[in-house]
Amino acid sequence: RDTEEGKLNSINALKYPSPDRTLPGDLPVVSGPLFCSLVIYSVICAVGLTGNTAVIYVILKAPRMKTVTNMFILNLAIADDLFTLVLPINIAEHLLQYWPFGEVLCKVILSIDHYNIFSSIYFLTVMSIDRYLVVLATVSSKRMPYRTYRAAKIISLCVWILVILIVSPYTVFAGVYERPNDGRKSCVLSFPSPEGSWITTSRIYTLILGFAIPVSTICILYTMMLYKLRNMRLNSNAKALDKAKKKVTIMVFIVLAVCLFCWTPFHLSTIVALTTDLRNTPFLIGISYFITSLSYANSCLNPFLYAFLDDSFRKAFKKMSEC
Repeated sequence: RDTEEGKLNSINALKYPSPDRTLPGDLPVVSGPLFCSLVIYSVICAVGLTGNTAVIYVILKAPRMKTVTNMFILNLAIADDLFTLVLPINIAEHLLQYWPFGEVLCKVILSIDHYNIFSSIYFLTVMSIDRYLVVLATVSSKRMPYRTYRAAKIISLCVWILVILIVSPYTVFAGVYERPNDGRKSCVLSFPSPEGSWITTSRIYTLILGFAIPVSTICILYTMMLYKLRNMRLNSNAKALDKAKKKVTIMVFIVLAVCLFCWTPFHLSTIVALTTDLRNTPFLIGISYFITSLSYANSCLNPFLYAFLDDSFRKAFKKMSEC
């Protein structure tokens, strides 16, 4: 059985995206990386909250922005906004070196931390399925009467329910743990004995549901999409439709690529944590902060991608700004 100190290290390991999260009391050992991370977190919070709120406002207010793709983008922005709203509490815990906010808020914050892991990739999976169906219909010159804004709302609701169900085990195990040596409290995932087995299971659970299944699905969809576009001749009507939808497909692909760029190091570090027994060193803890910062950064990058890649977003936002 783990010692109390070992137990706290174990249960704290899954609190943040980085699997090698150290004890609050150990953080000053790497004050440089910690300080840089807190600055980055603050920038992500400010930029992400502003950008995602602007995206939500534009989609809800501009009539022309109410499309199927934008409904999924709206929900993606809501998920990112939700995370950036609670990021200041994570920053405060880092600065205070303990958790002063109580049990209920601990469960809320840890749940939202894990929503951030699953929600982006699941909404991007849905967007990839939608793009595949659009390309398929374009190639075969078929209409899509079932592809409506209302249907997109229902699908988005289903995604949220799925993510809540996936994250619910983390909500159950989240709690405030008090260190026996100094009474300092931490908001962590507190698993029953044997803690090591539970942590391994939790990491595999996150890796499979948060990365392996959705990314495999996306790769299969885009492979099939490229295959169909290469091997089927488009008639003139299909070509016109293809041109009209090409920009949206490219935008979805780039948003997806950025998401994978930000989150793949996290999932690779999970694999490393599962297959090796590395001890925390200043270098590894610094890498841990970098991986965490990179995964958090995804929450503030999407609005810039929409503005850069989608003319309708730029025009709608400019029009809203003039009012």
